[in-house]
Amino acid sequence: MVQDRVTTTDVAQPGPSDATEPEAGASGVSGRRRWVVVVAVGAVLATLGGLGAALLVKSPSQVAAEAAAPRPDVLTATVEHRVLTSSVITRGQVVAGQTVEVIPQVTAGAGAARPVITKMRVRPGDAVKAGQVLMEVSGRPVFALEGSLPVYRDLSPGATGDDITQLQKALRALGHSSAPDAAGSFGSGTKAALNSFYKAAGYNPMSANGAEGDPVAEARSQVTAAQRALEDAQGARTQGSKPGSKPGGEAAVAEGSTGGDGGKAVRRAQEDLAAAKKKLVAAESVAGPKLPAAEVVFLQSFPARVDSVAVKVGGEATGTAMTLSAGKLVVQAYVPEYQKDLIQPGRGAEIYSEVTGVSAKGEVTLVSDKRSAAGSSTGQAKGGAEAPAPAAGQGAAGWLVEITPGTPLKADLTGQDVRVTVTAASTDGKALVVPITAISSGADGRTTVTVLEADGERRRVEIRTGTAGDGFVAVTPVSDGSLAGGAQVITGVPREKAAP
Repeated sequence: MVQDRVTTTDVAQPGPSDATEPEAGASGVSGRRRWVVVVAVGAVLATLGGLGAALLVKSPSQVAAEAAAPRPDVLTATVEHRVLTSSVITRGQVVAGQTVEVIPQVTAGAGAARPVITKMRVRPGDAVKAGQVLMEVSGRPVFALEGSLPVYRDLSPGATGDDITQLQKALRALGHSSAPDAAGSFGSGTKAALNSFYKAAGYNPMSANGAEGDPVAEARSQVTAAQRALEDAQGARTQGSKPGSKPGGEAAVAEGSTGGDGGKAVRRAQEDLAAAKKKLVAAESVAGPKLPAAEVVFLQSFPARVDSVAVKVGGEATGTAMTLSAGKLVVQAYVPEYQKDLIQPGRGAEIYSEVTGVSAKGEVTLVSDKRSAAGSSTGQAKGGAEAPAPAAGQGAAGWLVEITPGTPLKADLTGQDVRVTVTAASTDGKALVVPITAISSGADGRTTVTVLEADGERRRVEIRTGTAGDGFVAVTPVSDGSLAGGAQVITGVPREKAAP
């Protein structure tokens, strides 16, 4: 018999523990809500704490600003006791006391048709000494000699003048004495000195006679001829005084005043001889070496400098071959009229080169009384012509001011643009000075400053003004003791306090 099996599944019945689960879920939700509330309250408290800290913690600058005294109602400055100077600042250029343009020329009598540079003995930047050969032009030398007069003529024997004195002095300085010639007279001593100078340099001097032959030799021939003619006349007359000759005898010959035709011939021969001897003396006085104008350049002092060379060996010189400068370096500046009136000769000055950093003290030695353009100053040129000297600010115009350095400037500063500060005025020792903004003029015509006392009181002090410079003015109180160093004077009102 088959029995049916019935499989049953147990169904869990709710027990006592299961009955509490709904309560546990409600408790968890409530706990989470409490945590949210705690976090929110904490955030609020942190924020409030931060705000409180911000109110309590301050930066050092804020603390200093809060502790500082309130801003004053006026601006003040301290009255000082010091030397005050007023300065004029301008630009200038370093130039030599003399600038010379050497323009080659053909030496007369040298046989050259045109000036060709056959030798160049110097280069730009070289120092030049007295007696030095600068170059050769068509085989002839060009010397540099010391002197301030420009050469304008050939210096030949027999000539006189200041330029001869200059030549004699220059030759003597090189060891070639012109004695016994008097100063300014080109005689035998100067001839010997010039011959010696040329020989020492390795050249032969040009003859003063040029290509006109030899006047001295010709004059000597005339003397010889006259001497012979006199001897012949005397011989013929002596012959005529012998027995059988014409009356007159030896007595007439001795007297020279009688004796007929014989006496007349002797007398004329004597006159001719005297004239020939006179011509010989004249010829000898002008004969000898000469210094052609084409062979010399006179410079004021040595050593001189070669500023530039514009020609090459083998080239024909059609203009300036080289530029030389000599003399003490100075600074030239051109200033407008309002500055010119502030500058006086004898005032101190400072020279500064931004290029080299070199500075030097100097003194104003010239203030021109005429307005001129820069570059209008001139120096000596070859042959006595004028050559423009470098000047400050080419193309500028104004009143020329020249500053001479107290100690010589280096040659490499020549031509440089420099800053010049000239002392226009200065107080005699220390003086009371105040800012120019502290000074006021009232309707009563009095010039005053206003002193701010320690207790805040204001006091007007009448003053007399003096030297002004760099924003300050030297002042003298009208009443003794009414103003002293260290006092505070009112210079203005803060901008935010100023009236609109």
